Amino acid sequence: MSVAATARAVCAGLATLLTVACAPLPPAPGEPAAAGASPPAAAAVPSAPAAAPAAAGKPPARSLLPLQRQAPLPADAPTSRVVQIFPEPGDAPDATELPGEEFERGGGSWYGIQFHRRRTASGEMFDMTSLTAAHKTLPFGTKVCVRSLVNGREVLVHINDRGPFTPGRIIDLSQAAAERIQLTSLGFKQVSLTVIGDEGGLCDGQRVEGGLVPINVAPVVRQPVRRAPARGKAPVRRR
Repeated sequence: MSVAATARAVCAGLATLLTVACAPLPPAPGEPAAAGASPPAAAAVPSAPAAAPAAAGKPPARSLLPLQRQAPLPADAPTSRVVQIFPEPGDAPDATELPGEEFERGGGSWYGIQFHRRRTASGEMFDMTSLTAAHKTLPFGTKVCVRSLVNGREVLVHINDRGPFTPGRIIDLSQAAAERIQLTSLGFKQVSLTVIGDEGGLCDGQRVEGGLVPINVAPVVRQPVRRAPARGKAPVRRR
């Protein structure tokens, strides 16, 4: 072999080695592929069968689950000992026994011993132990259910006097009526008034008959005026 041929063979071998050395290496697992490198062919993944299209305008059908029924209790199973009381059909008040509409709402006050046994505007004697009240406009004898807006207590009174004339107050209760709704310890608190009409109603959980309460006008007993005996002139003593 000539020297020229040997040199050409050596150059060809060196070119082959340089080509292999400069080729890009494959990326390691977990590393991004080099720019311009073509990704390896992905493994063929079998495609899922396409779902059958639903009928137009109808929701997809749902599979029904079997109904699970609770097993019946055995005859000797323990039972509750709590006594359950059910109201009788006639115990519930009907619509005609409900209280009427609220007539007025405002301040309530009371009066007692300082006016006891004095004559009221209706002619009836004021008794602080009776369930009576004073109102500005309601007719005498009207039954009124007075409800405390502080504690919810109620008392039934009838009107036999006029008042109160203090601004902001709508009713003056007797001492006994004020004690029923615990107004004596408060003095002046907000109350609501419900007038009991001719059809009756409810007050303090009890059935109230309708109609006016008759006013007992006690006759005025006039005490005879006792006049002092006339005094004569004292006799003049003469010496």
